[in-house]
Amino acid sequence: MDHARAAISNLFGGEPTSYTRFSIARQTDGDNSHVEMNLAADEEEGGEIGKPEHLHASMPPPRRNGKNLCFIIMAAVLLLLIGFLIGYLSYRGRMQRVNRCLDGSGNCEMTPTASYISDVGTEEEEVPGSRILYWPELRNMLSAKLSSARLEANLRQREGKNSFEAGKAEDESTASYIHEQFTSFRLDDVWNDEHYVRLQDKGSSKNQVFTIQDVLEELESPDAYVAYSKSGTVTGKPIYVNYGRKEDFQKVRNMRVPMNGTIMIFRAGKITLAEKVANARKEGAVGALMYLDPSNDKKADSCVPFGHAHLGTGDPFTPGFPSFNHTQFPPVESSGLPHIPVQTISREAAAKLFGKMDGEKCLQEWTSGIMGCKVTVSSSSKMTVELTVNNVMVDRKILNIFGVIKGFEEPDRYVVLGAQRDSWGPGAAKAGVGTAILLELARVISDMVKNDGYKPRRSIIFASWSAGEFGAVGATEWLEGYSTTLHAKAFTYINLDTAVLGSRDVKISASPLLYSLLEATMKKVKDPAKDSGNLYSRVGSDWIQRVVPLDLDNAAFPFLAYSGIPVVSFGFYDEGDEYSFLGTTEDTLANLKGKTDKLYLLMRTAAEVAGQIALRLTHDHELFLDFDRYSDELLSFQEKLWHFDSHVKALGLTLNWLYFARGDFQRAADALRRDITNSDMENRIVRRALNDRMMKVEYDFLSPYLSPKDAPFRHIFFGKGSHTLQSLLENLEQLEVNKTSVDVNKLKEQLALATWTIKGAANALVGDIWNTDNEI
Repeated sequence: MDHARAAISNLFGGEPTSYTRFSIARQTDGDNSHVEMNLAADEEEGGEIGKPEHLHASMPPPRRNGKNLCFIIMAAVLLLLIGFLIGYLSYRGRMQRVNRCLDGSGNCEMTPTASYISDVGTEEEEVPGSRILYWPELRNMLSAKLSSARLEANLRQREGKNSFEAGKAEDESTASYIHEQFTSFRLDDVWNDEHYVRLQDKGSSKNQVFTIQDVLEELESPDAYVAYSKSGTVTGKPIYVNYGRKEDFQKVRNMRVPMNGTIMIFRAGKITLAEKVANARKEGAVGALMYLDPSNDKKADSCVPFGHAHLGTGDPFTPGFPSFNHTQFPPVESSGLPHIPVQTISREAAAKLFGKMDGEKCLQEWTSGIMGCKVTVSSSSKMTVELTVNNVMVDRKILNIFGVIKGFEEPDRYVVLGAQRDSWGPGAAKAGVGTAILLELARVISDMVKNDGYKPRRSIIFASWSAGEFGAVGATEWLEGYSTTLHAKAFTYINLDTAVLGSRDVKISASPLLYSLLEATMKKVKDPAKDSGNLYSRVGSDWIQRVVPLDLDNAAFPFLAYSGIPVVSFGFYDEGDEYSFLGTTEDTLANLKGKTDKLYLLMRTAAEVAGQIALRLTHDHELFLDFDRYSDELLSFQEKLWHFDSHVKALGLTLNWLYFARGDFQRAADALRRDITNSDMENRIVRRALNDRMMKVEYDFLSPYLSPKDAPFRHIFFGKGSHTLQSLLENLEQLEVNKTSVDVNKLKEQLALATWTIKGAANALVGDIWNTDNEI
């Protein structure tokens, strides 16, 4: 110690004046942990307190020794190097784990689920004695617990019942049953939302379709009806327009067939009934008829499907507003109402109608398996069709039923699994399958939490919707009622409806944010059609090219296009041989089992896919949302625009600003990826901030320049309206065909909306305002 004092004194050119001396004295009870610290200062004269004076006199003068200084410096440097290496290796290990989770491969298999925030600091530590469940174990546990027998029992709850129409007795009885089941599963909370909505029901007398050719002859008086059709009687010449798509109407125009004042006929498929009716109304139709597309099952020839004609979702008489009882509704209605009578008919009735038409024959691709298909009647024919619709408006109370498993770390962030409960007929495929899967997943996941030690970081909500047949009314009203909360807290919706309509092919609709997670999931789920192999081997590496865009009849659509929440909808079907009884009174368990002999195995597989997605999103530290996919989507869209550069420049406009905005989003995505790679993802505060940036990507593609009331589906990729990228592309294609037919001011507005929505998404992705790229 004296040598050290001397060395330090030498270094600063003076004699030492004070030092600290430590002494450790063993206690009599054997405890040597007591430490006594004495501070001493040399006085110029005299002794120290408690120390004899001769101590100073006997001390030798300090020696100046350079070796001591060297040893001290070397020891300090060595300690610094050791500390740096320990810190670096620890940090590097964490970052390697983060990178494995973020490379899109899904290989973050060893992330423990049992982690908590300690009382001091922000570092997480595992609770002693708490069981840690790693992802492979969790995944296998889910698979082992899912029961085909329970799925069958859930589905058989609908047997022997003819209808579950929204707001009526059977619908409410099923709602009570689901509420009881959620409670018996010991979910953390179970509740229901009541909504008072305006629906349409069939009137006291049946709707009727007649042909008039010298005499009035009844074609059909079906029991089924189309909700939100205009009531009344109309007469007009019949015109067949295939699927009722825009391109189909264009072909009829090319034939120079007048369409104003006519009754349009189309077959089901390709687009929704509401979209077909909207296209017909634009062409001047006074009424519309639709029949089921022919299939291999001849029993369906006499079936008449139900449907709705509202070009939108939710209650059309409270657009943009939630239909709670206490709401004072403004006197408005949705612009998507058809305002023309609409009715569905059977294939037999359609064939009979074609037999009475004597005009031009259908195009080869339009024949649809019906003999004698005609586009219209001849110019000399006096044959017309009379359509009478007697539907009536009704006000009903509907119930949405919810149950939740609350997250242990972030209960205010949640995944939602939902299924439609109501149906016009027995609804085995339409509502029964999805409801059965919902109940089974609620049971299994709750059991994993209550009995097997799984502690999800985030919450899982199970939702049973009513009035889905009328256009996702229950789901939309819930979204409208909690719109300010849900977009910031719900980060994924998993749709369970119509999960089994066949067995041969896989149908996927999803947000690009979930492509990577869905692919990783399919690689770990066994293909039910094979003894070996997984679902990914069935869909192939190019499965993304076959992703089906969400339509208005899918309950996931308003989550994505209205609320900006990533969604996934997964199911089995037979391409080219659709399940013919969907939406009819013959949608029974017997007919569904006749479609596939592996019904319950397919249901179990669909449940496993949905369950794995929900568990993975609530298990991992980082949200498995691949925001880089949107960079790819924007680049793909930009490549489609290059062809129109010269046409746009001829108008004195440019596409460069749109290209610059896309580049900004790409750079913002790269910046977020770097932030994730370089951040301490074990830190809860840092992790939550980065996850929130990923969560908001979908929401930021809702154009902020539009009113949710006037344009509810504001998503520029998946919405509906002139603000979408698809609408912009169609306008540019029209510019190439006929320059004078394009409204230049509308084109300017479309370019501005697209550019600044993408730019805004880029700014939000970057994070803090001072990090944004403010040059465009």
